[in-house]
Amino acid sequence: MNDSSDLFSLLSRAQSLLDEGFASLPAAPASSLDSQAQAILGEAALRLRDNYPYGHPLYAGQMLKPPHPVARAAYALAMSVNPNNHALDGGRASSAMEIEAVAALARMFSWPQHLGHLSSGGTFANLEALWVAGQLASGKKIVASDQAHYTHSRISAVLGLPFASVPSDVTGRMDLTALESLLATGEVGTVVVTLGTTAIGSVDPLDQILSLREKHSFRIHLDAAYGGYFTLASNLAPEARRAYDAIPQADSIVVDPHKHGLQPYGCGAVVFRDPTVGRFYKHDSPYTYFSSKDLHLGEISLECSRAGASAVALWATQRLLPYVRGGVFAHGLESGRDAALELNRRITHDPRFLAPVAPPQLDIVFWAARDPKAIPTPESSSTLAQKIFDQAAYLDLHLALANLPIRFFPPDTFPGHTTGNVTCLRSVLMKPEHLAWIDPIWQRLDQAAAIALGS
Repeated sequence: MNDSSDLFSLLSRAQSLLDEGFASLPAAPASSLDSQAQAILGEAALRLRDNYPYGHPLYAGQMLKPPHPVARAAYALAMSVNPNNHALDGGRASSAMEIEAVAALARMFSWPQHLGHLSSGGTFANLEALWVAGQLASGKKIVASDQAHYTHSRISAVLGLPFASVPSDVTGRMDLTALESLLATGEVGTVVVTLGTTAIGSVDPLDQILSLREKHSFRIHLDAAYGGYFTLASNLAPEARRAYDAIPQADSIVVDPHKHGLQPYGCGAVVFRDPTVGRFYKHDSPYTYFSSKDLHLGEISLECSRAGASAVALWATQRLLPYVRGGVFAHGLESGRDAALELNRRITHDPRFLAPVAPPQLDIVFWAARDPKAIPTPESSSTLAQKIFDQAAYLDLHLALANLPIRFFPPDTFPGHTTGNVTCLRSVLMKPEHLAWIDPIWQRLDQAAAIALGS
């Protein structure tokens, strides 16, 4: 795990610098931590041991990427002020930092003009994007791939908007023929395009969907909560690269800095290409804005109280690791993708595993398990995957399980079975260190599979 000594030393110096700014104030009573507080914190530390080692490279299961030390320090520093970025009066400096941080996200997506803000996460950010979509296309359908996050159908129901699911192809990308059939009805107002599905990391063909927009009038919202930062990566496959290069032509985008952006939870963001959508947020509160005449972030957000510390942490991380192609931050993304490709290569050549039709599109790898001495069935494969998962955890390799369609695998992978699902092993190699740790990861996976098969 990370050594925190340097972090606390840097934080202490920064805290002193911050405190100097309020040194002219009269002394006021301050809370202190006594031996009881120390005991409680010790108990909390012991309780927190009941977690998987999310920050370690051998944790390769879910989308849990440790925040950068500068983000941790900046967040803690801001918490001594505890700003609320709903109103400028509650977070003057942190609101300015949020505006700068969101502008950096917009520049990353090549949007010189934009309107946006941070949020508690991708769910609320997507809600705002679909709420605006509903304002612009009242009563029209929201459509998304069957591999899109389930939040879109749920949000549509909350907003009272009709929703339709679009089938995906064997690579997990939105099927364009099925999409065009829905568009031909004239009932679709917004197409949600996913750039990095949370199950397998598939990238919908945004460039081709834009061509359909020339024939059918609809908005395009990009759910890039997980995959948005890969726009900086230089090692994407050509079809994914074309999708990311088309981002500037979309209408709105959601990205979660608390996924690949090295931020603490929760830090999401929603950005609109057209700043005039801010008119839908207009409201008049007699108590929230009483001393400032400048634009408040609360005037362009459905969410009210929001942690200003999230903005400070993101701003600090962006200053240290700018969003530029070829930079340190971009190299971290590329390392994760290279790690996923290498793990997939090894899986493909191992008779105990079944690789999917397509290689990883970003940094998520999934595969099925099989006994080389028997014909695989979905049931036997699922049972074996669970055994390997359990044994790998015993060996300190933490993976994930996912119930995925059989059609994601080559024909006749499971003879006699063409529909249905199979429980797969799944790994998210989103830490830059994962590439250097591929050998230890593979050694443990190899050993887990051997034990599960009784060999």
